[in-house]
Amino acid sequence: MARKIFIWSAHPAASSLCSALADAYQAGAREGGAEIRRMDLHAMRFDAYFEGYGSPAPALEPDLLAWQENIAWADHLLIVHPYWWGAMPARAKAVLDRALTSGFGFKYHKRGMGWDKLLTGRTADAILTSDTPTLIDTLLYLKPPRRVIRNQVLKFCGVKPRKVVQFGSVKLSDAAKRARWIERAREMGHSAA
Repeated sequence: MARKIFIWSAHPAASSLCSALADAYQAGAREGGAEIRRMDLHAMRFDAYFEGYGSPAPALEPDLLAWQENIAWADHLLIVHPYWWGAMPARAKAVLDRALTSGFGFKYHKRGMGWDKLLTGRTADAILTSDTPTLIDTLLYLKPPRRVIRNQVLKFCGVKPRKVVQFGSVKLSDAAKRARWIERAREMGHSAA
């Protein structure tokens, strides 16, 4: 049975290194025989406004419902996003705020600090891009984007992280280095399949 992989390219621009990495991962996964679904943040239409979890949540727009449906369908996820100001872009974070909610990704217990992880049985890869060199991000900042996606997003919901990689510095990279990153993304996709 073919592996079902959902790819979310979470860059707000239509053309980006993140898109090229998602394309390469998708090609590698297809070569490996996986069935693919993909959504690109730049094409998603939804209201990013979010008042917080204590307020009544507005109904999800069709693109956010499709995002949830794709996660529910998948055995494996890929999230690709740039690392801006210590986190993913605001529109990408808005998808998590609006759609990765209690009752879908997790469910808090009525009493105490516990919760149920509702997305167990899935694995995930994440690819992050940054202008900060990866070594400096690790030593100076203690790799916040990798920790957040691994621990506070994926593991929190019961998804088992497989590979979480960061490519940087994009600003200082040349075409040869970007080609190596793209090839690594293709290999990751093939391995995931």
